[in-house]
Amino acid sequence: MAESYTAHVTSHAGRNGFVRTSDGKFDLKLGTAKEGDEEGTNPEQLFGAAYAACFHSALKSIAKSKKIDASHSQVTAHVTLHSEGKEYHLSVEMEVTVPDLEEAQVMELAEAAHQVCPYSKATRNNIEVKLKVGTPVPK
Repeated sequence: MAESYTAHVTSHAGRNGFVRTSDGKFDLKLGTAKEGDEEGTNPEQLFGAAYAACFHSALKSIAKSKKIDASHSQVTAHVTLHSEGKEYHLSVEMEVTVPDLEEAQVMELAEAAHQVCPYSKATRNNIEVKLKVGTPVPK
């Protein structure tokens, strides 16, 4: 298999440190996993951002191949960090919204995207990923 791209991201000091890409385009302070933490973003938010963007690209590609307009679609990744004693694991709810499509059509696109998205492939059988159809926000 040919390599298309390799990202180089280094963590310094773990969850309470920072992460930086080798090209310097990405340099973020990290904080603990709390909603609205003023110290910085956290790994769950970063994972959610990457997964949502990748999943959304897969969804738009599939929609285009089916001649479906998904130009105003959006994907929200709800990433949850679970703890069981000293053990931790993740789950994701992928919420997909495509204006002007029936719920069944949106779910069909989401399921197809889930089959081809590289993040979905990487997480398959490793973490629970649920697909959900979101409600379009009125324009």
